[in-house]
Amino acid sequence: MWYNVSKTTLSVFREVTVMDIGTKERIAMDIAVAQGLQQADLVLKGGHVFNVFTRSWEEADVAIRGTHVVGIGAYSGKREIDVRGQYVTPGLMDAHVHLESSMLSPRELAKILLLNGVTTVFADPHEIANVLGAEGIEFFLSETEEMPLTVYLQVPSCVPATHLDTSGAELTVADMEALTKRSPRVRGLAEMMNYPGVINGADDVLEKLAAFSDRIIDGHAPGVTGPELEALAAAGVANDHECNTVAEAREKVARGMYVFLREGSAAHNLVDLLPVLDEVDERRCCLCTDDRHVDDLIEQGSINYLLEIGVTQGVAAERLLPLATLNTAECFGLRRLGAIAPGFTADLCVFDDLERFQPVHVFKEGRPVVFRGRLDWESKPLRGVAVPTMHMPALDPDRFRIPGEAGKQLRVLRLSQNNLTTEALRLPPRLVDGLAVSDTERDVLKLAVCERHHGTGNVGLGFVQGIQLKRGAIGTTVGHDSHNLTVVGVDDEDMAVAANRLRDIGGGIVVAADGEVKASLPLPIAGLMSDRQADVVNAEMKQLLFWIHELGVPEEFNPLMVLSFLSLPVIPELRLTDRGLVDVTHFTHVSIWTD
Repeated sequence: MWYNVSKTTLSVFREVTVMDIGTKERIAMDIAVAQGLQQADLVLKGGHVFNVFTRSWEEADVAIRGTHVVGIGAYSGKREIDVRGQYVTPGLMDAHVHLESSMLSPRELAKILLLNGVTTVFADPHEIANVLGAEGIEFFLSETEEMPLTVYLQVPSCVPATHLDTSGAELTVADMEALTKRSPRVRGLAEMMNYPGVINGADDVLEKLAAFSDRIIDGHAPGVTGPELEALAAAGVANDHECNTVAEAREKVARGMYVFLREGSAAHNLVDLLPVLDEVDERRCCLCTDDRHVDDLIEQGSINYLLEIGVTQGVAAERLLPLATLNTAECFGLRRLGAIAPGFTADLCVFDDLERFQPVHVFKEGRPVVFRGRLDWESKPLRGVAVPTMHMPALDPDRFRIPGEAGKQLRVLRLSQNNLTTEALRLPPRLVDGLAVSDTERDVLKLAVCERHHGTGNVGLGFVQGIQLKRGAIGTTVGHDSHNLTVVGVDDEDMAVAANRLRDIGGGIVVAADGEVKASLPLPIAGLMSDRQADVVNAEMKQLLFWIHELGVPEEFNPLMVLSFLSLPVIPELRLTDRGLVDVTHFTHVSIWTD
């Protein structure tokens, strides 16, 4: 899938306007059009129209006046589009996404999402906020205005993410409350990653919960069940996207929470969690992508790809579509989104079939934004964030050396291939000249997290199993959630080369080997996003992946998203930050060496 922008294809539709009239007159006109007494502005003729309330299809026309649907039945319109034999659904919605993970600017990402039928997203900007604070959120609010994609923002709950690493910024409760007044698109509190703080009643966490007690509070509670789950629900946490098992998802729904079934670039939970639909009220389940890279978005899709996966797993489209539409709207308290019915916003998709879910047409508030598979929206130029965010000294290879300790074993992070959790291993080190070094035979590689925001010179060191690199190094400034510089490598020299190139280019992703940079993807917007077009970013990503696989990583494994989460000290069991190894279970730092 890729996009083409047409300047003239849909110009005929632009003459359809909504008069500046009062509410009483508007309602009167809606009533007249709904009864067929006046022509609609736009009519989709003769399609299979999905009724999300009955989970069934109606052979009917869809009448649109202005920005909303006014009737389902037999209608005529000032403009008509023949959709006979095609499937008309509400526009798709992503219940939880980090825009930054695409590595695209918001407007460039919007183009791809619209082409995949996504018309509304609920975004948590805590990645850019942990780098730039409120300025980063203001950037997102500004960049997402006047787009044919509605971007609702949740205020990041953890900036800094924890006390266990070094973030680039801080959001106080006063800052957070001020952001709620900035725009009606700010809906609530983003994922409360400090779930131990909720469970234990930490004072700073209680202040945030109190400030947002009348708004939607998103959850982040992997593996939390029993009395601790009762505490989360009692605190007002409304949903969770971190379930790993059907039993966990079922228990959270049973306690009144919404559960988001996730399929990202690193976390693949959808297939495992689909059986929960047979055990709970499906209205309490939604779909989300959470973190999805540009290459996956272009080659596979967004929420439409999750629908495709669900159908291939034997779940009927009629059961899946509410998870991507009405359920999400209801979760966030939006009464006029997520359905094709009179009075609902005319965000619509038209599909040729219910297997691939690649939209032919997409309508946003009654206007075609994708027509016959072509995008008809030209965004304003990127304003960008010009603030430099790479404040760190150049690093010598010596900075990555780890002296051995007699009779000790290493604590090693072991990756999971299907989700973001890690296992804490204890392994004997490979020692060379008294130094602990990478061991490619056991796939135990050196890992470093380097502080990049304040020039502290902090470098946390550890080892990771599961990357499968045979030589060279991979470095990235995408490191959830504080987004320090993470580098994994076979030797210290290549790790230094990768880290120093990232410092020089303002952040991004770099692959180095044999003492030189093999490929790079600059991400000058906060070290997280590119200022270039998606096709350029995708080409650079492909070059990175070529070299990653050339250096030994199996073709079927993309380690970049996994690598970006190894510094996130809120997902069990073991993580590495710029301040050292973190035992997430006990929420404390531990030594790399153990008995």
